[in-house]
Amino acid sequence: MTTQTASTASKASNYVLVLYYSQHGTTKELAYAIAQGIEDAGMTARIRTVPTVAAETTEIKPAIPDEGDLYCTMADLKNCAGLALGSPTHFGNMAASMKHFWDNTVTLWLAGNLQNKPACVFTSTGSMHGGQETTLLTMMMPLLHHGMIMMGLPYANPELGRTNRGGTPYGATHVSGTAHDHPMSQDERALAVAQGKRIAQAAKALSQANWS
Repeated sequence: MTTQTASTASKASNYVLVLYYSQHGTTKELAYAIAQGIEDAGMTARIRTVPTVAAETTEIKPAIPDEGDLYCTMADLKNCAGLALGSPTHFGNMAASMKHFWDNTVTLWLAGNLQNKPACVFTSTGSMHGGQETTLLTMMMPLLHHGMIMMGLPYANPELGRTNRGGTPYGATHVSGTAHDHPMSQDERALAVAQGKRIAQAAKALSQANWS
């Protein structure tokens, strides 16, 4: 999985961007499982995150974080062949930090830079009925406005029919518990890897398609 710096971000185009926000590490774990699936399918996974935002801004975040994954740039997003987007569930919706990032992608929307590229979504939540499915559906909205092609998880994945925790046809999920101390189940991980493989395969096919 690539750890390219922001200065080289725009030089590669044959990659799937795995863009996530994570507070307690559970959404990040899902992101890395999806990235594994992408690379198992023969594509590069470029993992990026977004800085935390708050209602009252007390300091400006550095352009490059002191540790962890790099922050996503508009070039990272513009030049990707496909996108896997992840956020924890906050009241049935994506986290404010991720929403803030997408609110600032108008330039890419005007230029149609993301049109006809495949995308998928994933989330983690503290409880089984904490809004994971509504989060996935609402995360799809800005991607549809950008003209992306949304992909879910088919029931051809047997884990989808037997999981009793995370995992939905709308995208991979993880139920982390209210203390965020539940490890990812085998089924949850398998579905995340499968989602990564599927988005990579679609990105390969669509990048070769001629759109009128």
